[in-house]
Amino acid sequence: MSTFANHALRQLRAGRLAIGLGLRQARTVDVGQILKTAGFDWMFIDCEHNSMGTDTAAQIASAALAIGITPVVRVAGKEHWLSSRMLDNGAQGIVVPHVDTELEAKRIADHCRFPPIGHRSMGGGLQQLGFASMPVGEAARIVNEETLVVVMLESPRGIENCEAIAAVKGIDALLIGTNDLCFEMGIPGKFDDPRVAEAYTKVIAACKKHGKFAGMGGMYTKELLERYVGMGVQLILSGSDFSLLQQAATARAGMVRGFDKHS
Repeated sequence: MSTFANHALRQLRAGRLAIGLGLRQARTVDVGQILKTAGFDWMFIDCEHNSMGTDTAAQIASAALAIGITPVVRVAGKEHWLSSRMLDNGAQGIVVPHVDTELEAKRIADHCRFPPIGHRSMGGGLQQLGFASMPVGEAARIVNEETLVVVMLESPRGIENCEAIAAVKGIDALLIGTNDLCFEMGIPGKFDDPRVAEAYTKVIAACKKHGKFAGMGGMYTKELLERYVGMGVQLILSGSDFSLLQQAATARAGMVRGFDKHS
């Protein structure tokens, strides 16, 4: 069987952390090998905030499959074709931003799952199966099992509705977009505000109740990561290629500049 297992989902189902890195700068397919070697479980191909086109995202996702790092695409919106085109071209996971209601979550699950769970169209020639020929019903069953569907909660309304969202069949994880949530609550950047901890407590409890996985993004300090992992968050967006490049470049330039006798 040529099926590529969803490594991030295997980690989550085993009760372990699934650690991802956001792609904002990367445009070449070798980034998958780089992240795998570095120790990440999944890549967050961000098509909401960067300028990457559909084809580039699909090429990066396709190349990641054989490496064993899970390609997850954050789409730009809730239109069904944004998710289905990525899933038809190599992605093993979809992240949909700004989800506020149970109805929105149901529509997302419907778009991302083949029947009988949803109504995703079968295009054939699935890369997640290594293009193997098999009965179409079996192909749908396997891909449904190996696809990670994530909704992002980024507003007080989304947090308020988290239990109903977590109950939706076909949704695997609820990931809090902490930056936007803080903006929406009128406390931009104040990650230590008690309301942030209250939001995570509520979402984590809803996920545990309904057998879903809690995720976090937007908070990257050791203290905050340790706190929320300890509370039960498993799906971790741990930073971005942009931030790592900026940090490493600043450190390197500062080190070499220190050798300049005239500075």
